[in-house]
Amino acid sequence: MNETQFVEEFGPVALVTGASSGIGKAFAERLAAMGMDLVLVARRVERLNALAARLEKERAVHVKVCQVDLSRATAAAQIIEATSSLDIGLVISNAGFGLKGDHAANEPAAMTDMLMVNCNTPMLLARGFIPRLRERRKGGIIFTSSVEGLMGCPYSTAYSASKALVNSLGEGLWGELNPEGIKVLTICPGATATEAAALQGIDLSTLKNVMAPEQVVELAFENINNGPVFICSEHYKAIFDQLLSMPRRQALAAMAGSMKKPGA
Repeated sequence: MNETQFVEEFGPVALVTGASSGIGKAFAERLAAMGMDLVLVARRVERLNALAARLEKERAVHVKVCQVDLSRATAAAQIIEATSSLDIGLVISNAGFGLKGDHAANEPAAMTDMLMVNCNTPMLLARGFIPRLRERRKGGIIFTSSVEGLMGCPYSTAYSASKALVNSLGEGLWGELNPEGIKVLTICPGATATEAAALQGIDLSTLKNVMAPEQVVELAFENINNGPVFICSEHYKAIFDQLLSMPRRQALAAMAGSMKKPGA
């Protein structure tokens, strides 16, 4: 669909979680370029305020900033309440983070926060917005997952498990909502040039086929009618197609063997 059709179906307001950087920021910038008003959600309010001010100036759109800690059990309820007066047609549940390395070395508190951000808040956010989308009889939800949600990935075990939930959540909701005209798409990026990679200790300069966040966003919008799940990178799609075609034990052993263990 062209931009006019996109705004007609998913406008006038879009909500983006994790909008302070990376893919979330790219989503916000692309939506503003189409003339859609925005609700931007993250913890780092200084970044959100700076982004909001720039988009309002450059794109003449209205941007509402919501500072929310998405690891809190009340996060989704905060967002739903803060946007109760807005006609939100597109919910982009993008916020998330990962943990790499030996599962036994992960901090319990960090794993708990990751499950809340990656799983609990998206699940409750979707629950809260579905009645509003049904009332509109159009609109959509985009979940940002990962290719690592396609199977259990050694040395990324907890993150992989959390994204598997996101994939299943998106698939189930696609089945429920697609017949009602509400689009649901779960995107699975591969390596993407965001600061989240560095925070996980990943040196993107050592990887091939790294995508820009803007590429991921364009592909998401181009494929919003092609749910339930879309793998953004042809390179990583080929890798996981091969892994998923193998006996699972063989695939997992191959993945584990290719990963450098922390301290090795």
